[in-house]
Amino acid sequence: MSRLSRRSFLAGSAALMAAPALAQTPDLKDVDVVIVGAGAAGIAAARRLIAAKRSVAVFEASNRIGGRCATDRAFFGVPFDLGAHWIHNPEANPLITQATQAAQSKLDIYPAPRGQTLRVGARNALDGEMETYLAGLVRAQRAIHDLGKFKSDVPASRLLPGDLGGWRSTIEFILGPYALGKNLANVSAFDLARAVPRESDAFCRQGYGALLAALAAGLPIRLSTPVTMIYWGGKALIVETNKGDLRPRAVILTVSTNMLNEDKIEFIPPLPKRPLDAASRLSLGSLDHIALDMPGNPLGLQQDDVVFERGQGGRSAALLADVSGTGLHMVEIGGDFGRGLSGQSEAAMIDFAGEWLSSLFGSSARRAIRRARATRWNQEPWVLGAMSAAAPGDAGARKILMEPVGDRVWFAGEAVHETQWGTVEGAWESGERTAERVLRAIGGARTESKAPGHSKRTGRTSRTQRKPQRRSSEQR
Repeated sequence: MSRLSRRSFLAGSAALMAAPALAQTPDLKDVDVVIVGAGAAGIAAARRLIAAKRSVAVFEASNRIGGRCATDRAFFGVPFDLGAHWIHNPEANPLITQATQAAQSKLDIYPAPRGQTLRVGARNALDGEMETYLAGLVRAQRAIHDLGKFKSDVPASRLLPGDLGGWRSTIEFILGPYALGKNLANVSAFDLARAVPRESDAFCRQGYGALLAALAAGLPIRLSTPVTMIYWGGKALIVETNKGDLRPRAVILTVSTNMLNEDKIEFIPPLPKRPLDAASRLSLGSLDHIALDMPGNPLGLQQDDVVFERGQGGRSAALLADVSGTGLHMVEIGGDFGRGLSGQSEAAMIDFAGEWLSSLFGSSARRAIRRARATRWNQEPWVLGAMSAAAPGDAGARKILMEPVGDRVWFAGEAVHETQWGTVEGAWESGERTAERVLRAIGGARTESKAPGHSKRTGRTSRTQRKPQRRSSEQR
């Protein structure tokens, strides 16, 4: 974080000396809790606090709600999830019941297909090739959850069996860049082993972002209102925005780990080294969608079909075809290769997608593209990446971020969940749990009072599955 500026020092000193005289715009007032960020964690925290009859203000720096879970309808004329798209374990996902009730059942949530297509060059994999690949994928997933022979944290790549043969590159891509946004060599084995596996997935025809937006309806969210300074060191807790200052009793920060280490929010005094170091050890991976308008099903695939290739190196991708039957196709890139490509330009990403599809389905695939758009989450100024993934040796960083700063500033988000990190549901549960802790700290927690449609997660998922794990990142 930056050193204390002269302006900030004077502002903080003035606040201490004359806190009642702080300027405020007429439509702002002091509240119990300020929430920074209107993504899944911020929305969940706000709903829980309001259900406990606490006053809340939610400030979102960007011009839309949802964070890394947002849906755009303008560009293609159909729902396009900019970030999270897969709804994991829908039977136990805490957002499903609440969102369908909030939207009066207008949301169409349907099961995702359980199969996948595997391409070997310009053809589909033979039955024997598919069986070998699936067997290797299952053994790799089992190895990730069997850490008995490792007494210390290691890179997740070391967990993979040594006999994956020509499918190793494909399996590494699926379990690393595609699922986590990072190459497995850069991921903590302990962190990955704790992640809850998925037995099933679902999609929302209106978009996952639309589902989340339904849950945000009626909340006191101020868009395009970045928090610029938080003073937490004296008797007064002060939050400065471009529309006025507030004096809450607590602050919940739901910004990404990459944002936490930026200078866009100034803290007085600076945040302690411990949470900042933890955030840096949970840096965001890179995962992007290259969306292609390809009407008429020119690739001959099923609706929502997932396509992988037998890769020969790190320059690989995945395809989600004919999204919800709209003709929209999404090429997914991630990890080191995806980060490098997105760092070039959107045009370079779209060019790669056309080239990659042509290598699998022939040159006619590129000609079938009508319009294209690529996300570039690493360049999004209020996010700076995809989902968090602990570096080898740093799995304990998530627990550190659960600690409040001065019993006034609390962290929430997908990075602050030890078993569902990188997912929308993990961010949601983190927001609810943090709100509960804040209620206990400021007094008046009413654990029996829940937001409308609140449901508690129950049950456990199995530790093995035939299909690759997918994360919704708030990004997948």
